[in-house]
Amino acid sequence: MTGFTTAAVYILQTIGSLYLLIVLLRFILQLVRADFYNPLSQFIVRATHPLLKPLRKVIPSLAGLDLASLVLAILVQLVLMALTLMLLGYGLDNPVQLLVWSIIGVTALFLKVFFFALIISVILSWVAQGSQNPAVGLVNQICEPLLSPIRRILPSMGGLDLSPIVAFLILNLIDMMVIRNLAVMTGMLKGLSLAI
Repeated sequence: MTGFTTAAVYILQTIGSLYLLIVLLRFILQLVRADFYNPLSQFIVRATHPLLKPLRKVIPSLAGLDLASLVLAILVQLVLMALTLMLLGYGLDNPVQLLVWSIIGVTALFLKVFFFALIISVILSWVAQGSQNPAVGLVNQICEPLLSPIRRILPSMGGLDLSPIVAFLILNLIDMMVIRNLAVMTGMLKGLSLAI
């Protein structure tokens, strides 16, 4: 692989992965019923609107799920993988396999978003408890649907919240037992998705 190819793959994956993250956040924010008046939510809406608008005409929401943004995330991942493979000199012989890899990559990124949101939430609970920063509110809104069922099951520990630890364990087990095994079973190339 030449230096130019390495640089091109790096730039493509960096910019593409950033946009993929923004598109997936749009799906997650609607999934967790986050505040769309939050400035960060408004940025995500504006960044994804041009590509989502035509998709929404074809793909309706289903039971409150924004399927158009989920399909857009899979399409962005698919294009990113296809371009990466072409830059690396691989052929695009099997589009079904590429679609499966894209779904696996988006699912892995979905789990990573919750994982890192939990880390940020735990750190902020130590250093910025009660903060009115829009980012803090958004991170808490992303984490709450994951943590609240765990809190209902776990007994009270006298002010100590162990639900993030249980959530970390669950997310890591899903990643190790499901996502990585699916990637291996489908022959997914390492480095094709930054989330795996």
